[in-house]
Amino acid sequence: MNPQECKILVTGASGFIGSFLVEKALALGFETWAAVRPASSRRYLTDPRIRFVELDLEDDSRLRQQLSDHVGRNGAWDYVIHAAGATKCRRAEDFFRINTGGTERLARLLVATAALRRRFVFISSLSVFGDVCGSNMQRVITGTDTPRPDTAYGRSKLEAERRLARTEGLKDYVVLRPTGVYGPRERDYFLMARSISRHVDFAVGRERQILTFIYVRDLVEAVFLALEKGRSGQAYFLTDGHVYSSRTFSDLLQAELGVRTVFHFTAPLWVLRAVCLVAGRVAALLGKTSTLNTDKYNIMKQRNWQCDISPACRELGYRPVWPLEAGVPEAVAWYKKEKWI
Repeated sequence: MNPQECKILVTGASGFIGSFLVEKALALGFETWAAVRPASSRRYLTDPRIRFVELDLEDDSRLRQQLSDHVGRNGAWDYVIHAAGATKCRRAEDFFRINTGGTERLARLLVATAALRRRFVFISSLSVFGDVCGSNMQRVITGTDTPRPDTAYGRSKLEAERRLARTEGLKDYVVLRPTGVYGPRERDYFLMARSISRHVDFAVGRERQILTFIYVRDLVEAVFLALEKGRSGQAYFLTDGHVYSSRTFSDLLQAELGVRTVFHFTAPLWVLRAVCLVAGRVAALLGKTSTLNTDKYNIMKQRNWQCDISPACRELGYRPVWPLEAGVPEAVAWYKKEKWI
């Protein structure tokens, strides 16, 4: 692959992960197209080399026309990285409309309009497996496990993966399943940093918890490896290669923020469940989304997030270089520079 001779499309380009993918594509020399909506922020998409295209992933006829028009004017893309999706929704059906329907529609119409020459890379999630390990701290999620997603988000991503496999004519695609992604521009993990800056840290559940993370730059490297490497139709788990206790992330944040005293509160799971139920219902009544909801409860109660990344290392050549000890300082430095903290 010679990037200087290739065209690439990144969906969800205005988002946290998407904006980093666009930067990497430009750095490698791709003719880089960013799929955006009319209302999308372009705060992180200011490089004049970026080419923009509007794609409506929720409307068949409109998306077909948009793709056909693009091919007629600019030719097909060599690669498509599908990073668009929803992580928070008011209703479960919205996850399926956006994450499942949008993915299936894009893949099907890329084929129908001959808008894709080579490979489609779909960013899914470790959440498609749910709590398959249960309380077994020795278990590691592997590709041979049966997915049991326990969140609407995870179910919508799993169904998207299944529909890709059934998309007629989509001959070359790879699925990536990252664990929790953090870094500059990300807002959910930032909430923990903000809380610690105010001398408070909340944890839930009194049983031991094993967590995994991936810094956004490691994820981006894996995505670009997947453009050329890996088996078509294969799904790969992605972490930074380490496992952490429930306190590691907060302790590193505290050190980087220079906060001397932090009050650590550990709430029983039943308290978290009650708070998430109330917060979710209040948000629904107000027509908003809430960070605390039933999905969030199921994610936070899970005790073991280990997964097997050896296939990604072996087949993609993935070599993560950003453990928490390296990623957290860069993220915090960015929060400070941008005056988020």
